[in-house]
Amino acid sequence: MPAFWTESDYDAHERVELVHDRASGLTAIIALHSTHLGPGAGGTRFWHYADPAGAMRDALRLSRGMSYKNAMAGLPMGGGKAVVLLDHDRTKTPAMLAAFGDAVEALGGQYVTAEDVGASEADMVAISQRSAHVCGLPSGEGEIGGDPGPFTARGIYLGIKAAAAHALGAGDMRGVRVAVQGCGSVGGGVARLLAADGAELVLADIDGARAQALASELGATSVPADQILVTPCDVFSPNALGAILTDASIPQLACRVVAGGANNQLARAADGALLAERGILYAPDYVINAGGIINVSLEYLARQHGASVDMEDVQGRIDQIPGRLQTIWQQSEATGRPANEVADRMAQELIGRA
Repeated sequence: MPAFWTESDYDAHERVELVHDRASGLTAIIALHSTHLGPGAGGTRFWHYADPAGAMRDALRLSRGMSYKNAMAGLPMGGGKAVVLLDHDRTKTPAMLAAFGDAVEALGGQYVTAEDVGASEADMVAISQRSAHVCGLPSGEGEIGGDPGPFTARGIYLGIKAAAAHALGAGDMRGVRVAVQGCGSVGGGVARLLAADGAELVLADIDGARAQALASELGATSVPADQILVTPCDVFSPNALGAILTDASIPQLACRVVAGGANNQLARAADGALLAERGILYAPDYVINAGGIINVSLEYLARQHGASVDMEDVQGRIDQIPGRLQTIWQQSEATGRPANEVADRMAQELIGRA
């Protein structure tokens, strides 16, 4: 694995930890991008990387994205992220979770972890047995915390509605054709909310059976995973893994809007300009997908500091996502700069890195 400071995605990160525990077989990377606003908060991704350098790139990119996401969401949290490198069979053991919890605790509260791809509430409970700096723990009905997926989905849904109004002049979602990539907790939640509003949905997932089942449930259409990006639609909503918008894929898009929850959708910052040149409205991912971190961060702050936070507070903050997007789009149109550059500049100012 190359030194992290040679990576193009290294952005003056405050701290990058390589964790290896021989007894459990744990290998992980914990990246802290900024603690300017508070402890670096961001989930842990459990994933098999064919090339370990890919794990480092993920940790660096995702942690920077969390700095921007938390700042733009108005949270008193910095940005951090962890990746746990799994074998080809994606083996994850209690001993590995315990060792990872010890690594989080050793950072003394500088990093607060939560769920991400490949992680579950049960994993967070196991990690919390070794560290207090964990959020996304199980919660009762009507309580904050727990699975961040539904909260992320709600923010994306609200952002899609705002984007459809801005780009299409749509007063509601009836008849708006949305192509949803990824039918897991987030993408599936987005699809259900849009279906309830009368949107016309086209669904795809790497697990084709899951996409077909959701399509049957919602009266939607499913297509193979490799076809969703080129499907004619009004809104393309990527809700799987990132780096799908490239100089090769963007010319193939047949949509007016890109608005979804996948992190790091743009393979390069310059790809935002390619979307703008095509007249495609882009909802910066770390702005539209902030609902989950809003929920679990407020859960963590309430638990750590005895703050009074309830579901109304969480929903109120998520309801502000469309307004933030509108501000970005208006500044983009006024300045001629792509939406992702406008959002990055705003976030950098908030974390003292303008």
